[in-house]
Amino acid sequence: MAGVKQARDGAVGILTLDEPASLNAMTPDLLGALAAAVADMTGDDSIRALVLTGAGRGFCSGQNLKASEALGEDISAGVMRFYWPAFKALRECRVPVVVAVNGVAAGGGFSLAMAGDMIVAARSASFIQVFSRIALVPDLGSTWLLPRLIGRQRALELMLLNEPLTAERAQEIGLVRQVVDDERLMDEALVLARRLAEGPTRALVATRALVEESEHATYEAQFRREIELQATIRKSADAIEGRNAFVEKRKAKFTGR
Repeated sequence: MAGVKQARDGAVGILTLDEPASLNAMTPDLLGALAAAVADMTGDDSIRALVLTGAGRGFCSGQNLKASEALGEDISAGVMRFYWPAFKALRECRVPVVVAVNGVAAGGGFSLAMAGDMIVAARSASFIQVFSRIALVPDLGSTWLLPRLIGRQRALELMLLNEPLTAERAQEIGLVRQVVDDERLMDEALVLARRLAEGPTRALVATRALVEESEHATYEAQFRREIELQATIRKSADAIEGRNAFVEKRKAKFTGR
């Protein structure tokens, strides 16, 4: 598929943004290919986790300004038509998503990295918002995602001052789960993805959904929602296996069902 390479490692699907000459800058074609690739991979029931990364020296350098005309005169409509499906596909993916950030994640690329569930960063990785440097506001979900990951003050600091964030600092403030040597990036991302792929997929993704919903719910409403979802999840094959393994004092063998 043009713009995005697909591969797999057992139950883990690997998606690679493949426009290295532009540091994988966003275009309608690239983001359309990404949305299609997520759908293609997750249409296979044997895939139980995804890794998203970028080819070459960077993860994603943000919007490709040369391609902005392809969005049309109504920029909002163009972005929602061409870009939103890829972000939605990652955010609502039926399996956990690990993002392996190599090199720069700038502007919209920063937003894309946050759309997954956990970030593993190469030691050389860097994150920068960049928008106010060109008198724009953050977009592609940054103002929703970043404060929820690192808090309001730190998010505003990054957005208003445009100071690059090193991989180590990103880990310190809770944006990144793990920082690894560059040559170990995919190995370590796959270790994490395999661990997630061996888990109770339905319960893991339902947990993500509950966390998302909690941002807009009262304590009582969320308390009730957890129990309602629990009543459904507890009937799943994995939940039954989990209970049986606990009683039998053995390691559970989950199947994602």
